[in-house]
Amino acid sequence: MSEMKITHQSVHDYIAAKKRGDRATTDRIVREVGERFATRTTDGSEAAQLLHASMHVAFGEDQ
Repeated sequence: MSEMKITHQSVHDYIAAKKRGDRATTDRIVREVGERFATRTTDGSEAAQLLHASMHVAFGEDQ
């Protein structure tokens, strides 16, 4: 993955789930982060890191 400092546990969990091909978990994390962003219970950095990870981590790359 290209360089971006990941500071949110949810993004670490998303990356691990995406690498192992776990769509149910990646979908849940995306939904939860989206809800936090929509209700402004996050500063946006979590969503930005998640977007970055979604573009730079291949689904199932650890399989």
